[in-house]
Amino acid sequence: MARAYDDPCGLARALNLVGDRWALLVVRELLLGPKRFTDLRRGLPGVSQSMLTSRLVELEEAQVIRRRRLGPPTSAWAYQLTEWGRELEPALLQLARWGSRSPLASSAELSVDALALAMKTTFDPTAARDFSVRCQVRLDGDILLVTVDNGRLDVARADGADPELVIETSVTVFRSLTFGGAPLHAADVTIRGDGEVAARLLRLFKRPASFAGSDG
Repeated sequence: MARAYDDPCGLARALNLVGDRWALLVVRELLLGPKRFTDLRRGLPGVSQSMLTSRLVELEEAQVIRRRRLGPPTSAWAYQLTEWGRELEPALLQLARWGSRSPLASSAELSVDALALAMKTTFDPTAARDFSVRCQVRLDGDILLVTVDNGRLDVARADGADPELVIETSVTVFRSLTFGGAPLHAADVTIRGDGEVAARLLRLFKRPASFAGSDG
């Protein structure tokens, strides 16, 4: 861990725990549930194995995450957020909203978990008024259950029992549909269910306008 701030402020104390590089992105990758080390590496392709190991050790020592053994049939060790660690989610959502107004300087693809966070930060509850759907989104072998209910959104990693709608595509295509305004009819996507409902669901996410950087 980098040298700690000698400052009693709560913000400084928080940064002492999660302010080092990659720490908050590890938390992001665990918001939807536990992950094995290899899954974390897949979601964070830019981090080295030694750096990720270091961050996991530090976050575990800080009681932000803990290790647990997954049940059958996996029976492998994984990392998950503690109750205290889960309390970081509102801060991550607000920080992501703030950051999404800055210029996009990366050509890298979003991880599925980063995509889920982006959906939460760009969701328009006003546009979702009087609209309800349970949609299973299949993205590159990962499965999300997206539930919209009268202006509220929930995104979870789950198969979902009897969803009304299934959307299957790649992360790249789904990102272009939700945030890029790509037309649904021209995309490489499979939809099982009502196509008009799918189209409305995809219109509920709007990238915020960039901050102009001007006071006048």
